[in-house]
Amino acid sequence: MSDALKTSGMTRLRNYFLTGFIVCAPLAITVYIAWSLIGWVDSWVKPYIPARYNPDTYLPFPVPGFGLIVALVLITLIGFLTANIVGRAIVNFGERLLGRMPLVRGIYGSLKQIFETVLSNKGDMFRQVGLVEYPRKGVWSLVFVASDKETEINQKLDQEGDPLIAVFMPCTPNPTTGFLMYVHKSEIVPLDMSIEDGAKLIVSAGMVAPEVKAKLVTLNGEPVEGGLANPAIGAAQPARSNRTASSRPNR
Repeated sequence: MSDALKTSGMTRLRNYFLTGFIVCAPLAITVYIAWSLIGWVDSWVKPYIPARYNPDTYLPFPVPGFGLIVALVLITLIGFLTANIVGRAIVNFGERLLGRMPLVRGIYGSLKQIFETVLSNKGDMFRQVGLVEYPRKGVWSLVFVASDKETEINQKLDQEGDPLIAVFMPCTPNPTTGFLMYVHKSEIVPLDMSIEDGAKLIVSAGMVAPEVKAKLVTLNGEPVEGGLANPAIGAAQPARSNRTASSRPNR
């Protein structure tokens, strides 16, 4: 009896430890990443702040996050100045200068297009999550459907009635790296999960799967929320209820 109580106590302690670890680990990692980001921005911005405006020069301790605040204010101010005619003219002049530099213009143009696509409200970088049969038949990989815009690739390889669609197949556990592929629309299996759920599935290596949405199944002509997915089983239930009702004695 004492051995059973001892085993039960150890099991409870283990469960308490795992519960605390599940709660503390994501919080600690989030704080660590945020603190590292703040320190990285401060190390870049603070050396350029005049000493008279830097609180670290007259306080006995450094102020974390001050460089980040200054950077946010400067970026917002630059955006405000760029929105008017004079600022736009200055930016266009600088872009023309960069456009004359062979190596720099390619890097700048690519980065600018990526940031405009990601941060612009009109950007539709990824539209849907889908499955593609890759790297061999019978093995499916998760992809993000990018766009089906008309490009030279579509014109060269497009089949009539089956357009090519650009998809991005991310790698696990880093979804920012992967492969860009052009796949025929008929070869993509669309999924109902959101882009965020797909990213969680990739980062967790399949351990954090999104919940399956309940389907509407019609029984006796009436829609039922979260009904049976098998229509044959769903159709069999009314008949079983009828048999039960007919077997009851008439009063």
